[in-house]
Amino acid sequence: MSERWVLELIGYVASALVALSLMMSSILRLRVINLLGAATFAIYGFLIDAYPVAIVNLFIVLINVYYLHGMLRTKEFFRLLEVRPDSEYLHYFLHFYAKEIRRFVPEFSFAATGPQWVVFVLRDLVPAGLLLGELRDGHSLQVTLDFVIPQYRDFKIGRYLFVEQAEFFRARGITEILTAPGSREHTAYLRRMGFVPAGPETEGGLFRLSLV
Repeated sequence: MSERWVLELIGYVASALVALSLMMSSILRLRVINLLGAATFAIYGFLIDAYPVAIVNLFIVLINVYYLHGMLRTKEFFRLLEVRPDSEYLHYFLHFYAKEIRRFVPEFSFAATGPQWVVFVLRDLVPAGLLLGELRDGHSLQVTLDFVIPQYRDFKIGRYLFVEQAEFFRARGITEILTAPGSREHTAYLRRMGFVPAGPETEGGLFRLSLV
């Protein structure tokens, strides 16, 4: 492998990381990937003696570090807000994010009938997450939608909802939460939140989170 080829590869990797960062809907991910891309570009610049390129990208690294430090230290406030299934805002929210919702739960549909349970997760007063479900057997919540808007997909809402607020569910008599896996990405999210297959692990089988 020639030295020239290695240098070109480093340049291509740096370019790919910067391009990938601009595709991130999460600001946190954008900053992290952009930092990696800028750092790789700085290395590339030093290796080919292109010092202006190296210095500019080192400056970009410092900018990303500064903002990431601030983002990670900022205290955020979360709150759960129950609303009625016929809420006008709920229907507007579902319509606005319909395409994004079906990306994770392709078969999703909503009708404001039956024992529907609707909870928004507010993040610094922004309605960043939504949990829809139906109460069954008096103690089980069958989730029909667990959705977070793109710019807040850093798992903080999931941890707040399913880990920190377990007592919120127990106070309402809910001792287990059941949900379908949805897409591969959503299934990975469920496992990270502590859900496990409710029965034999077959495609489309339910996942369960015990709250007892």
